Amino acid sequence: MIRVERLTKRFGAVYAVSELDFEVRPGEIFGFLGPNGAGKTTTLRMLAGLLRPTGGRALIAGYDLATHPVEAKALTGYVPDEPYLYELLTGREFLAFVVDVYRTRRGSEQIPRLLDLFGLEARADDRIGSYSRGMRQKLALAAALVHEPRVLLLDEPTTGLDPHSARVLKDLLRALARQGVTVFMSTHILEIAERMCTRVGIVDGGRLIACGTMAELREQAADASASLEDLFLKLTGGIEHEDLVRRLETDVP
Repeated sequence: MIRVERLTKRFGAVYAVSELDFEVRPGEIFGFLGPNGAGKTTTLRMLAGLLRPTGGRALIAGYDLATHPVEAKALTGYVPDEPYLYELLTGREFLAFVVDVYRTRRGSEQIPRLLDLFGLEARADDRIGSYSRGMRQKLALAAALVHEPRVLLLDEPTTGLDPHSARVLKDLLRALARQGVTVFMSTHILEIAERMCTRVGIVDGGRLIACGTMAELREQAADASASLEDLFLKLTGGIEHEDLVRRLETDVP
């Protein structure tokens, strides 16, 4: 599980994330939504142990990332918004390298399965430098899963994926959640979040402005039939959006 308490990150005088409080339970798929610059990627990097918080704390499966970073990271799989891969390695070699880093016995057994699952087997022995954006994304996802993490952190995981691969990923995340894995993902595709996520949290200006199930968000917005897109726009600046639409409609001849 993930537990965040008053988590804060400041860059100079600018607060990228400000006093976030939330909890994500095992078996949940939690959607982390917000406009560009809202603090989503910064939050994910803190949860992955790549950024040190200015204040507050984050716990992964009970391990405080500040005091027990190795234990927390050993249980975590992370796919950043722009994965860094070693381009001179082949896909198979890269996954073997990740297995060695995590020192997992079962990891080597997972490599053929993951390569097949993501449709990479035919190119597994080619260098990563020859891979397309979509293939790199699939390899990054495989690398995040190869050590069988209990917490999965995904920053825009469907970026670059073709429809078939995106569907495979969505089915895989549902299967992992049923096995008790905690899935925490950011996405700009609100339809995916509405269909997949157990709960969603919406951030704006570094602050958590809403968190809950679709029913709870609809109750908060006093709109029983609203889609997640409607709720998102209403909570993060829907008035401005509606004004823009009206101006565009007026300007169209």
